[in-house]
Amino acid sequence: MAEASKVIHVRNVGHEISENDLLQLFQPFGVITKLVMLRAKNQALLQMQDIPSAINAMQFYTNVQPTIRGRNVYVQFSSHQELTTMDQNAQGRGDEPNRILLVTIHHMLYPITVEVLHQVFSPHGFVEKIVTFQKSAGFQALIQYQGRQNAISARTSLQGRNIYDGCCQLDIQFSNLDELQVHYNNERSRDFTNPNLPTEQKGRSSQHPGYGDAGVGFPQVGIAQFMMANAAAIAAAFGGGLPPGISGTNDRCTVLVSNLNPDRIDEDKLFNLFSLYGNIVRIKLLRNKPDHALVQMGDGFQAELAVHFLKGAMLFGKRLEVNFSKHPNITQGTDTHEYMNSNLNRFNRHAAKNYRYCCSPTKMVHLSTLPQDVTEEEIVNHLAEHGTIVNTKLFEMNGKKQALVMFENEEQATEALVSKHATSLGGSIIRISFSQLQTIRENSQ
Repeated sequence: MAEASKVIHVRNVGHEISENDLLQLFQPFGVITKLVMLRAKNQALLQMQDIPSAINAMQFYTNVQPTIRGRNVYVQFSSHQELTTMDQNAQGRGDEPNRILLVTIHHMLYPITVEVLHQVFSPHGFVEKIVTFQKSAGFQALIQYQGRQNAISARTSLQGRNIYDGCCQLDIQFSNLDELQVHYNNERSRDFTNPNLPTEQKGRSSQHPGYGDAGVGFPQVGIAQFMMANAAAIAAAFGGGLPPGISGTNDRCTVLVSNLNPDRIDEDKLFNLFSLYGNIVRIKLLRNKPDHALVQMGDGFQAELAVHFLKGAMLFGKRLEVNFSKHPNITQGTDTHEYMNSNLNRFNRHAAKNYRYCCSPTKMVHLSTLPQDVTEEEIVNHLAEHGTIVNTKLFEMNGKKQALVMFENEEQATEALVSKHATSLGGSIIRISFSQLQTIRENSQ
């Protein structure tokens, strides 16, 4: 394999493949700072924010063939360590600093309104005007600051960043306009220096040809709905669309789990299992029904994933029944266990990547945060009480020891995960997840 680089070279990029398609493929692994399409060669160069993000992407696509629109694409590290600014801005408006920014939003899974843009850009200075519009390049906005230095600061801080975790990536250039003309204050344009403008719009919100058609909008969605960053991260992780059977519209956060084995289950074991699908707020075992428990997830999307992937799973000799609860949340009390501030919640960081690994229980588990000097024998000894271990592989990624352990069946692997996730092995608190790999390849990393 070529020397690691934060620039990834993608081949077999057909004309039907868009920049957006490529962004969706690599977005779950980190921020993409630059993307250059080499149309004449059916190739593309894509720069991640750092080398570990690029390595994670390459590692994943070693085991999974990346496909876009039915076409296999092939990825490798580029011989370039960095893409030049000149390449990136070849089709841009130039880099002459100006107080007006031209913002293009890539991988836009949810509509972006003036309010959202104002929230993102106002920390860098007083935003005077915002105009949004739809053009062939995608959804764009012009943002006018009071001073040029504010615009420079915003571009430096926000270029390549995501508005939400896993999507809505900002591509920011300086505009060549001197002043924005705003005729209406509505969800598509706003003059913050003149609150008395009408909201009614007849035709276009601006007659300036350079702005595009602001009348071409998106279905209007309540701001709270697309402020849920997790929704975007889930969609990003699953290639821009939710997995079959997931609606993405559930707003019930609490899950009722029944047919548990009351002699062997406790709150921490339930936490270890349900935290694979989202952050856990609190868990309550029902004393009057010892085989029932309530689990409150971070939001409705995470609860839906848990119900979808865990319904019918086997654990401690019982087939779990997992459904949405009629209770919107679990009331705090002496019989509830609180997890909201637990640093063991898996979705506090890298949410999009964690969603990508969501699946029903498998017979293969993946161990990470292992001690550097750990041996396969120590790993087997740590997990062997939970079932028959068929195969193991210890490997190193990004300089850190990780392992794959295959059990005879899914129930044994699930028991090992709920019992041994977040336990200590050789002085390290280990992390266990299900792996979607079917077999352990001897030459795989």
